[in-house]
Amino acid sequence: MPTEDPTDEEWESFLQNPEEALLKCLPSQIQDTKVIAIMDVLSNHSPDEEYIGEKIEPSWAEDPVTKAAFEVFSGKLQELEGIIDARNADSNLRNRNGAGIVPYELLKPFSGPGVTGKGVPYSISI
Repeated sequence: MPTEDPTDEEWESFLQNPEEALLKCLPSQIQDTKVIAIMDVLSNHSPDEEYIGEKIEPSWAEDPVTKAAFEVFSGKLQELEGIIDARNADSNLRNRNGAGIVPYELLKPFSGPGVTGKGVPYSISI
């Protein structure tokens, strides 16, 4: 868009073709492609990424109290995933079904590799 103090030429050009002025403000296709590629790389889950509640640490498995607590925690996460899947499948929930509505998967506890939007990893991607 025109600067705060546009020259007469800039202002006249803006008035004649405001769409062109707007397009000059947007990034080029090459800039956009670079940003998208970088965001894709930074957002991918690693194939060996570990998710919370998925595997018990070997040192935790030695203590029966800690192991039992982990198993309860892991069971609750699996229960939550089941609740999310059940709600996604419930046709009475109108915000979860219909044309163009994708199922909710953002905080499903477990995920596979790639950009899935699922999983709660021990560490985070950008």
